[in-house]
Amino acid sequence: MDDDFRSAMSDVAPLGEKVKKKARHEEQLREAKKEMPRAVSLTQLERRYAALGIDRTPKVDPNPLTLGDVPALEPRDVLEWKKDGVQHQVFARLKNGQYPIEGSLDLHRLSVREAREAVRKFFRLAEAKRWRTVLIAHGRGEQSATPARLKSYVVHWLGQMPDVIAYSSADRRHGGTGAVLVLVRKSAAAKEETREAFGQKSDPD
Repeated sequence: MDDDFRSAMSDVAPLGEKVKKKARHEEQLREAKKEMPRAVSLTQLERRYAALGIDRTPKVDPNPLTLGDVPALEPRDVLEWKKDGVQHQVFARLKNGQYPIEGSLDLHRLSVREAREAVRKFFRLAEAKRWRTVLIAHGRGEQSATPARLKSYVVHWLGQMPDVIAYSSADRRHGGTGAVLVLVRKSAAAKEETREAFGQKSDPD
């Protein structure tokens, strides 16, 4: 009978041994968790990037003017365009060079990318100084591998600017078909000053 009892209990470990085994297993789990990488939240990631001086803000190009393909012009094409509402007499005076040129920009020897940035900054300056008529010398590019390339881009860029209300190739003394005269919309502040000069006041909103 003693032999039968010992055989039945051969796989039974003492209670104290079971407790020790469970404790060892739990300790192994804790150690394994320590080795696992801790999950990081988006907020924590942003804080870490900020601490390291890494800017994760998406880069937005402040320049809306295109660098993509644009319709190609010929070097000696004459430019003429005006928005609806621009009086014929005003446009005729622009074409004939009868408005004083208040600011000018020379794009010769610039790449398209450089010219794009120069045009953007130039029109910001024109807005700040309230210029109405400006001149952009883009050249004809007759000797270039892609003739009139810069001229083509300038014309396209002018069409992307809401404050440009008319443009025309310059007269011969200002560069002819290698330059363009641009008429800029009068700012709201300038319009108000004109009304006040004539004794008028705008209606309150």
